[in-house]
Amino acid sequence: MTPQRVTLITLGVTDLARSKAFYAALGWEPKEDLEEAAFYQINGMALGLFGLDALAKDQGREGTKLGIGGSTLGQNFPTEEEVDAAYAKAIAVGATPLKAPEKVFWGGYSGYYADPDGHVWEVAMNPFWPLNDDGSLTLPDAPA
Repeated sequence: MTPQRVTLITLGVTDLARSKAFYAALGWEPKEDLEEAAFYQINGMALGLFGLDALAKDQGREGTKLGIGGSTLGQNFPTEEEVDAAYAKAIAVGATPLKAPEKVFWGGYSGYYADPDGHVWEVAMNPFWPLNDDGSLTLPDAPA
């Protein structure tokens, strides 16, 4: 059996220095800063930035042009005001706005932006998913 967990998310980037500068402008500091990658400690897991060519080589697919997948990284916040502030900060430091935060059909509040390589981030407040004191998320039990 494979454990139900993710310990590392790695984003392939076209310009590592530009990506590190973007995340630094958001206030993120790498725990490990290597020549071809940077790793950030985040709530019990890590986020990595890795040059696309180096990532393809590491995957055993040297010479393959890697693209950006159809996925979203999410950050949940306890209030709509914190969602607005996170979205505004990202746009101010160079993110591409995709959808400004707004009330959404599922009862929460969310918006989307893309980092300099097009990786999509959702910033959200979900009233049905309270956050732990450290900002991490533990999904509530389903109603019986």
